[in-house]
Amino acid sequence: MTDPTAWRSLGASPGVLAYAAAHSNPGPDPVSADLAAATRAAFGDLAGMNIGEDQGRLMQALVALSGARLVVEVGTFTGMSALWMARGLPPDGRLLCFDVSAEYPAVGRPFWERAGVADRIELRIGPAAERLTELADEPPVDLAFIDADKGGYATYLELILPRLAPTGAILVDNVLWSGSVIDDNVQDDNTKAIRAFNDMVASRADVDAVILPLGDGITLIRPRR
Repeated sequence: MTDPTAWRSLGASPGVLAYAAAHSNPGPDPVSADLAAATRAAFGDLAGMNIGEDQGRLMQALVALSGARLVVEVGTFTGMSALWMARGLPPDGRLLCFDVSAEYPAVGRPFWERAGVADRIELRIGPAAERLTELADEPPVDLAFIDADKGGYATYLELILPRLAPTGAILVDNVLWSGSVIDDNVQDDNTKAIRAFNDMVASRADVDAVILPLGDGITLIRPRR
């Protein structure tokens, strides 16, 4: 990102965000910055759907630290999160990206190539609720990232959980929805869907979950042992 204060961590001041950016190592990433610029040029305000660099670095680290070899992404857009997660994979690792459109990911592919990770990424086009059923039971999914239509979150979670490795985890984006989840005056379909999803996850006895106030809110879910 060209402007570190554009990181979207909820409640953090621009000064704190700038400090965090300046003290992250290594410094600003030119490939993700150029992908963000290309997304803005192609799709305008929709570029806000891309994750920020802070979230990307965390996700890359989680992929690497977990030793993940198979990662699944539901909702790719122009491939920013795919870029970061693929960087955390070993050379023979795989990232399966599910999206309903080939138009958006096409913007990201040159940047995957530039980062040297395009050969780790496989794009599968079509409704994710259908395409996820095609996943084989082996190898298991080591890490998954859900960032698609909000009304489909619960379905995607249910489809991925049985295919998850015992030590695997699922990340779910936008779970704080710019703070609207606690504003009773906001009653649009997306907000209500996210509230219902958050309530469902919090009530489950088969998973452990924690919401991180990073970006637009990320829930980290793992099977309870």
